[in-house]
Amino acid sequence: MADSADPAARRASLHGQWSSRLAFVLAVAGSAVGLGNIWKFPYVAGQNGGGAFVLVYLLCVFGIGLPIMMAEIMLGRRGRRNPISTMALLGREEAGSGRWLWVGVIGMVCGFLILSFYSVISGWTLHYMVLAGRDAFAGADAAALSDMFGALVAAPWTLAGWHTLFMIITTVVVARGVEKGLEQAVRIMVPALVVIMLALLGYAISFGGFAEGLEFLFRPDFDALTASSVLAAMGQAFFSLSVGMGAVMAYGAYLPQEESIIKTSVAVVSADTAIALLAGMIIFPIVFANSLDPAEGPGLVFQTLPLALTKMPGGVFVGTAFFLLLAFAGLTSAISLMEPVVAWLMEARAMRRGAAALLAGGAVWGLGFLTVLSFNVLADFNFLRGTFFDNIDYLTSNIMLPAGGFLITIFAGWFMCTNSSADELDPQAGVVYSLWRVLARYVAPVAVVLVFLNAVGALG
Repeated sequence: MADSADPAARRASLHGQWSSRLAFVLAVAGSAVGLGNIWKFPYVAGQNGGGAFVLVYLLCVFGIGLPIMMAEIMLGRRGRRNPISTMALLGREEAGSGRWLWVGVIGMVCGFLILSFYSVISGWTLHYMVLAGRDAFAGADAAALSDMFGALVAAPWTLAGWHTLFMIITTVVVARGVEKGLEQAVRIMVPALVVIMLALLGYAISFGGFAEGLEFLFRPDFDALTASSVLAAMGQAFFSLSVGMGAVMAYGAYLPQEESIIKTSVAVVSADTAIALLAGMIIFPIVFANSLDPAEGPGLVFQTLPLALTKMPGGVFVGTAFFLLLAFAGLTSAISLMEPVVAWLMEARAMRRGAAALLAGGAVWGLGFLTVLSFNVLADFNFLRGTFFDNIDYLTSNIMLPAGGFLITIFAGWFMCTNSSADELDPQAGVVYSLWRVLARYVAPVAVVLVFLNAVGALG
């Protein structure tokens, strides 16, 4: 524990705190365990050879993602403010410069931009929940389900409606505060998501194709592993854990001082990884049992799972529940992306939480229409990397996230004094703390730079 003369020891969060370590783990795991695990991980793994990719992904998660997550939580709890104010404060204390606030700016803007398209994609899950409830998948084959998905993204008003509903729900939850809004939401939604996924896993085991799917997911084929696959694994580990976008730092500000950052970070990363692998164990058996392509792309979840639901007993109920809980996964991530902006508006602009949530939510909602139109009306309007959606996705995932993560780990590993970092992580950690410093100072920054260079095409 820091000495009472240390200004950090006297700080308290202006917005309350998590009631327990479990609440914090569920919140950060909920932020990390979103569509990145259930929607994105299976198709990225499928596009990069399966088992060999998964092995590299696991190494990246624990060797790169974990130390960066520990650093981000540590900075959040040390500053007890929104990411911008936290980095300005700690920059002055630890490095003698308030210019480190730009690390917080990068993270918050990145999270804001991600939420603008994330909410649109999460809206797909609400639409599919309704389709499952109406038994719209009955009798449909793979081609019909592909057409159904194509019809959805081609309909701007439909996408706009679901995007609007999702942002309303997100805004209401964030407006209720840390304990009444964020914590209550994740305490219900994260465990419920796991229960449904375990039920679907049981179905995947009995459905057929499970052995083939398991082999694809866990048997490394190093001949299929390329340098591009390794860098894709690094990038997916980064995206999956939600580091570098301010959300984890904001949540860290609400972590009680007596809780171990090391233990909670390991718990979060383990939960996040388990969900990603579980999603693969559910989806790939269905893919192979129906002779589908595991490298199909972003529509994989929205075309393979409905195919299974058409053939399983109680498919209407299970399908409705699954897509509802997939929406829950999106929601737990969405509220974490909005929270840093809301906290900043409350602290820097003295706004009430409700008004701050309404302003932030409204701005994200408006920007989200660029993504809505990117799939239909503006699909042919391409510049730089493609549509508006393509460009926002590229900017955030490949440039801003690596930049934020790189600067966070550089600050924590090189500019923060050892007394401060050891005090926050655990003064008794010993070897674990030493390992974290090596990873944070040398391994993680180099890996993040490689992800960035690959993203901008500098590595060929």
